[in-house]
Amino acid sequence: MTVLASDTQGWKQIGELGLALALTSLIGLEREWRHKPTGLRTHTLVGVGAALFVIVSKYGFSDVPGTNVVLDPSRVAAQIVTGIGFIGGGLIFVRGDAVRGLTTAAIVWMTTAIGMACGAGLALIALAATAGHFLVVLAYPSLLGMLPRSRHVSYALRVVYEDGRGIIRRILAESTRQGFAILQVDTHQLERQVRGAPAIAVTLELQGQPTIEPLAMALSDFDGVFEVSTIDHARQGGD
Repeated sequence: MTVLASDTQGWKQIGELGLALALTSLIGLEREWRHKPTGLRTHTLVGVGAALFVIVSKYGFSDVPGTNVVLDPSRVAAQIVTGIGFIGGGLIFVRGDAVRGLTTAAIVWMTTAIGMACGAGLALIALAATAGHFLVVLAYPSLLGMLPRSRHVSYALRVVYEDGRGIIRRILAESTRQGFAILQVDTHQLERQVRGAPAIAVTLELQGQPTIEPLAMALSDFDGVFEVSTIDHARQGGD
């Protein structure tokens, strides 16, 4: 079947690019609103670029002469999946045992797929996938919040206390008394004084209870404790 030159570029292809622009811009706006590392411009360019690659793959080589030439429209499109992995990989950061950027990388990957669907003329699929994106990023966090907390969640607890008063022993004892397993302890002397006294900062990696607030409140009441802060590793996602 011969593809006419007039069929390879026109309002149909411009409409497919326009749909990719609109849908991926919506995703980019949601990311921008949440102040995520990749926002409106990145997601829009990725989506429109993916759509353009698919359109080029479908129509860009229809004028290549030769009866023995076999064109595979999926070849260029297949390379998009590989290529977007480099962008996604650059968005993922690992610090200790905490991984950040996985959700952002997955959304860039999803945006690429939506752009490809637009370029392939699968408008209904692209619209459904965009709706699925907003369902996942807006509704799923509330659903997760309704689930019972796991005792396998780990917490980072940082306590700043006055040096020379043996408070670290009381911190460890209170942590185990409240049912936490102490996975790691890291202490260092602060260079500055706190409330006119030399101070130590200890960071504990804890696990074993669904919430850490009671422990943090108990430690805050200790005489000589200046500051208590916590990090819930289960809620560090949403990137």
